[in-house]
Amino acid sequence: MSIVTKEKFLSAKWFRAILLILSGTFIMAVGFVYFISPYRFAPGGVYGIAIVLHHLLGFPTGLTALSIDIPLTIIGIKILGPRFGWKTVLGFISLALFVDLLTYFQGNVPLVENEALLSAIFGGVLVGLGLGLVFKSKATSGGSDIIAMVIGKYTKLPLGQLLIYVDSVIVLISLIAFKDWTIPLYSWIVIYITGKVVDLVLEGINYEKSMIIISDKHEMIRDKIIDKLKRGGTYINGKGMYAKNEKSLIYTVVNRRELSIIKDYIKDIDPDAFISVMNTHEILGKGFKSLQDSTD
Repeated sequence: MSIVTKEKFLSAKWFRAILLILSGTFIMAVGFVYFISPYRFAPGGVYGIAIVLHHLLGFPTGLTALSIDIPLTIIGIKILGPRFGWKTVLGFISLALFVDLLTYFQGNVPLVENEALLSAIFGGVLVGLGLGLVFKSKATSGGSDIIAMVIGKYTKLPLGQLLIYVDSVIVLISLIAFKDWTIPLYSWIVIYITGKVVDLVLEGINYEKSMIIISDKHEMIRDKIIDKLKRGGTYINGKGMYAKNEKSLIYTVVNRRELSIIKDYIKDIDPDAFISVMNTHEILGKGFKSLQDSTD
C-alpha cells in the first residue's frame, strides 16, 4: 500500500495539503505543550518517548522527536519502500518546530494546573484533531506508525494491533521512568480520546442512518418513503432462509428525524415488519453530499 500521493506543484490541492498539515501539526503542538507534556503523560508514539526524555534529561521535546523520526523514516523507506512522501516529512518537521517554539514561551507549566484528568481529555482532543487534519492531507504521522509497519512486514500481524502494542510499550516506559502509576493511566486516556477524535475528523459527524426493511406490505411502505419523506430507495430481491419464499427488501437512507417518522409509519402498516438500522459514516449521492464535493 502506497501512502505517497502526488499533488501538482502550486495547485489548489497542493496548497490545501500544506494548510492541513501545518494547521494539524500546530494544533497537535498546542495539545502536547499546554496539556500533555507538563503532566509527563506519554501517549505513545515518538512524542511519548520525547516527553519522557525531556523530563528525565532536559532534551528539547521537538528536537528529540525529530532526531527519532528522521532515522525511522529512512529505515522505513529502506525496508518498506517509498511509502513516505514530502507531506509526511513536512508533518514531522513542522510539528517538532511548533512544539519547541511553544515550549520556549510556555515552558513546562500546564495551561490548567492541578487538573490532570481535564488536561488529559483536552490534550487528547487537540492531538486527535490535529492528527486527523494531517491524515486528511493523505500524510502519515510517521514515528510509531513506521515501527508497526516494519514489524508487520515480518510478523504479518494487523497494523492496528501492532500500533496498540507499540504505543503500550512506550506508555509502560513512562511508568518505569517516572515510577508513577497515574502517568500511564492518564496516558491511555489520551490515546483513547485521540483515536476517537481522529475517527470523528476523518468520518465527520453524520446524522444519516441506513435502513433495510423486510415486509410483505413493502409497496405501502415504499409509498410512505417516497410521498411523505421525499426519499428514494432500492429494492433488493431476497429469499427467506426458513420458508424459502421470495422477499423484497427496501434499502433506504434517512436522517435521525426521518428515522423516527418512518418507524411510526411501518408500525402502523405492518407491525410484524423486520427493520435493520445502521449507522453510516458518509453518504454520497443524490439527496446527500455530492460525490464531487467529497475531498477524501
